[in-house]
Amino acid sequence: MRHRAIAALGAAAMLAGALSPALSQPVIAGAPTSVQPAAVTPAESGRLTGHGGPVMDLAVGDVPGIGPVALSASFDNSVGLWTLGNVAAENAGVGPLVPGTPRWLVGHKAAVKSVTPLGRGRAVSAGDDFALIIWDLTAGTPLHRLEGHKGAVADVAVSPSATLVASAGWDGAIGLWRPDGTRAGWLEGHGGAVNALVFADDDTLLSASADGTLRVWSVAAAAETRVLARHGFAINQIAVDPAAGWAAYGAVDGGTRIVSLGDGAVIADLTAGRRPILALALSPDRAHLAIGDGEGHVMTVSTADWTTEADMKVAERGPIWALAFAGNETLIAGGIDDSATIIPRTGLAAPAIGTAERTFHRDPAMMDNGERQFQRKCSVCHTLTGDGGRKAGPTFAGLFGRRAGTVPGYPYSDMLAGSDIVWTGETLSALFDLGPEHYVPGSNMPMQRIVSDGDRTDLIEFLRTHTE
Repeated sequence: MRHRAIAALGAAAMLAGALSPALSQPVIAGAPTSVQPAAVTPAESGRLTGHGGPVMDLAVGDVPGIGPVALSASFDNSVGLWTLGNVAAENAGVGPLVPGTPRWLVGHKAAVKSVTPLGRGRAVSAGDDFALIIWDLTAGTPLHRLEGHKGAVADVAVSPSATLVASAGWDGAIGLWRPDGTRAGWLEGHGGAVNALVFADDDTLLSASADGTLRVWSVAAAAETRVLARHGFAINQIAVDPAAGWAAYGAVDGGTRIVSLGDGAVIADLTAGRRPILALALSPDRAHLAIGDGEGHVMTVSTADWTTEADMKVAERGPIWALAFAGNETLIAGGIDDSATIIPRTGLAAPAIGTAERTFHRDPAMMDNGERQFQRKCSVCHTLTGDGGRKAGPTFAGLFGRRAGTVPGYPYSDMLAGSDIVWTGETLSALFDLGPEHYVPGSNMPMQRIVSDGDRTDLIEFLRTHTE
């Protein structure tokens, strides 16, 4: 997860054959269903470490020739593919789940918001570059890039038979795609951004939107069949158990409700007074629902009677954007950290995310204006020194006098890689005055401006001092 109703992390200043769930398995929008069928006992907290930006989504599955894996979608424009070792010991209750060294799936041009298994050793991801990518997980390479949305893609869902992919666009449209990369059509009718999707069966798709509605669609008819809920506030996340006849949704106002798939009647209200709801995950046995919110809590409930099993503060700072079950007793959670954490479903003694202060958490009053501008506008994507790690943008080290698009190893857009721009105080001022989309059209830089002459001057002087 991720916050479906907020455009980007600027609001914080600013993963034996088929991976798709069987027809009887529950499926989830926002925190894709685990397909690891065996029960897993609670693990000691461990980490999936190596991203260069916050973790926006998580999924768990099994890849032929690799075994159990986790997939992580990050603000650093990449997907992490992690082997999950010691699963037999974890299932037997004699050892923790151990994440291996990640493989990085690189191809998106902006933050990756969603990732889910697609079957036959493949996965599909989507993000802020308005595109989806279908990946060969064994080779670690992209197979198809799916384009056509006119806004960020907040979520992807895969039909139970893995014959169709649906995409949730902030342009208000739902895209339908075949696994070979061809488009099957569009579903339109929401009055706002589409935040989450989930298939109840091969023909029945549920969608949640910033317009406050939860809608049901017939894929075969390419038409809406009914509005299941009208919440009044943006709905960010949905989950469904078709066999039990319920759907769960979480909204921007903190509302969390279980409704009947038949008539939309409220079965249970799980609202805990914390907002927004950013992640939902359902255990493989469908017995437990996990709920992550913007205040850093994860609550788990029993789906048998909707009673609370655990309510834990998982993030000391920031939200819970991503949740996935690794078996029935272990969760993986992601948020503001550049890593995800493995936690027991039944409780956590102390926060495991957001325990270290990030630079953008610092008190603005303790910084001069140039540093404030850097922390607000640049720090999530760029470093001032070093090689930049896995950040979404290249390092600023040696910025002044450097020709644009020339940091070794960074995957620049064609526009910047072929640019003759040299970064000076004047060119940086023009970049932020006009906005990257106008100054260097076709670049991967986020669409933002610094309209104040004083703010631009202060930022440039801060960069000059700290990057030379």
